[in-house]
Amino acid sequence: VIILAAGRRRRLGDKFGWQSRARHGCAVVVVVHAAHAPAALMGLSVLIATRVGMGMGEAVTFPSIYSLYSRWIPLAERSRAVAIANSGIPLGTVFALVATPYIVQAWGWEWAFYSFGLVGVVWFVVWQRTVTASPDTHAGIDAAELALIQIDSPAERPARPKWGEFFSKMPVWAIIVAHFCNNWSLYVLLSWLPTFVNKGLGVDYGSVGWVTMIPHIASFVMLNVAGNVADRMIKSGMDVGRVRKICQTIGFGGIAGALSIVGEVDSVWMAITIMSIGNGLGAFVTGGFAVNHMDIAPKHAGTLMGITNTAGTIPGIIGVSVSGLILQQTGSWALVFQVAAGVTLFGLLFYLLFSSGKKLID
Repeated sequence: VIILAAGRRRRLGDKFGWQSRARHGCAVVVVVHAAHAPAALMGLSVLIATRVGMGMGEAVTFPSIYSLYSRWIPLAERSRAVAIANSGIPLGTVFALVATPYIVQAWGWEWAFYSFGLVGVVWFVVWQRTVTASPDTHAGIDAAELALIQIDSPAERPARPKWGEFFSKMPVWAIIVAHFCNNWSLYVLLSWLPTFVNKGLGVDYGSVGWVTMIPHIASFVMLNVAGNVADRMIKSGMDVGRVRKICQTIGFGGIAGALSIVGEVDSVWMAITIMSIGNGLGAFVTGGFAVNHMDIAPKHAGTLMGITNTAGTIPGIIGVSVSGLILQQTGSWALVFQVAAGVTLFGLLFYLLFSSGKKLID
């Protein structure tokens, strides 16, 4: 709900600055993350409320950042920009997997929350000092760079479109469905891959973090490769819609292929190799649906991201729960991952049929 509202209130962001909403949202995340330690000592209900507060802070960030992309990044560089930013997600995951056990061992579990909260404070200060609402107000930008950016930059305060303008267009639904299906596999892997490695493949619990970080490293590397490949195809003159579909096919096809077979193998390193290849190919969605918002609605990318990211959060509840139910009823890890593969393939088919690279909402 908060994500959807964040996207819908993009007009407010235009008035007061998208960077203000992103800044405030991240400030909430930083404070609430650090508050997890005392909240856990106060009881389960307080901890749950803290988690809800963190989600509310996170909800405004992606819509705000997509408004940033539209204002700052030329069309032929957007895949790369999204890739660079999104590559921070697996990089942060790897860092947390490696650093957290040492932090807990040295200072106690509470500092697993306090320390990352302090990192967030440092980020907040840097953001506050360096980021501006639009390129033309940034002190460090030169005239040539500003002119290049403004070719594809949307109007400063575009009129707010009606909901029907979004939901009546099938390319919008193509992104919504792709976002849902992408996050189904994402949340299933985040939630269940460590358990699969530990209980399904027999890896010692203390080594699980080191083993499961390898696919995240593959994601980090390949996100930046994929973003560059997509932008090079666009710069070569290839149709934007075709580029999006090619990248989506590589991305969803790769992760679906990996998911369909990973549950059938008994070797730890074979499973991790398969998932690393799957994650690496899956990174190509950064040149597919993940940047498609700015193609079809460049002036309203934040609003559209709010809509699609709302759909993208649903698998965090449904996908994880369904996977747990499958595991409970059948004991089959293969079936858990194959269901995720099926969802991913459905998302690919829907996207190929209905997506577009043309501007549809002005």
